[in-house]
Amino acid sequence: MGNEPLIVLASASPRRSELLELAGISFRTAPADIPEEPLPGEEALPHALRLAEEKARTAAGREATGRWFIGADTIVVLDGRIMGKPVDDQDAYRMLADLSGKTHQVVTAYAVYDRQTGSCVTEAIQTGVRFKQLTDHEINAYIGTGCPLDKAGAYAIQGGAAHFVREIHGSYTNVVGLPTCELIETLHRLGVPLP
Repeated sequence: MGNEPLIVLASASPRRSELLELAGISFRTAPADIPEEPLPGEEALPHALRLAEEKARTAAGREATGRWFIGADTIVVLDGRIMGKPVDDQDAYRMLADLSGKTHQVVTAYAVYDRQTGSCVTEAIQTGVRFKQLTDHEINAYIGTGCPLDKAGAYAIQGGAAHFVREIHGSYTNVVGLPTCELIETLHRLGVPLP
């Protein structure tokens, strides 16, 4: 019990875990499965911030150990419209076709909930991503890998969709799913012991 990490990542995402591991942070995971649909009239930023905080607080409510709980939510926004995870291949095709040749925003919100003090710090980071013009063959081949189905906006920049990206403006790790630089700065400000 005494060796349990004080940081708990409220996510099942292997990509988020990998980013924290690369930063040398000791943590464990405790996924918080919550409904992720936007509330009626909810804008992109408030939506992502709400989900990040709900995930952190939900995990803290379920877990017996841990002090700092990190929740995160990543969404893709095109022309003000939130693009969540596709429901099927047809939905994935529609999303990728919509993103083709355009610039969209990737928003990752994170929340750090301190169970000891009851305080919660939230922040949302935005990165601009521009896709090249995609062919039907490229879209269908990517969908055939199965990768798009559990990804916001139906793509993963660190996977088979890397060659779709012509330009990126802002944090790369934000697009992967966790803005590591900003998160670590937040953890430092909160006095979280880091390596």
